[in-house]
Amino acid sequence: MNTIWFKRIGWFYVPASVPGGIVSVLALLFCLTVFRAVDRHSHSASDTLYGVFPFFVCSFLLVDWIGAGPGIPRPDIARDSAAPGSAVTAPLPNQ
Repeated sequence: MNTIWFKRIGWFYVPASVPGGIVSVLALLFCLTVFRAVDRHSHSASDTLYGVFPFFVCSFLLVDWIGAGPGIPRPDIARDSAAPGSAVTAPLPNQ
């Protein structure tokens, strides 16, 4: 079963199947829960933003990582961009 969970549109991943939708809804519910918990105890808007920032960033990075999928080459990263003779492209010595 090789289902595509997300479809990339620009910088964002849009759910393209039920598992992708579930991941997106769980991430949004987590962010909403964190926002409500942090906002309940904060004294200003900047307190709220500083409190939710680490949680929002981690959840968005997790969704981005899942959206990229395993082993799917990203078009914005060139595979053969290493300089000739560098450690990445140098042949292994004969043993």
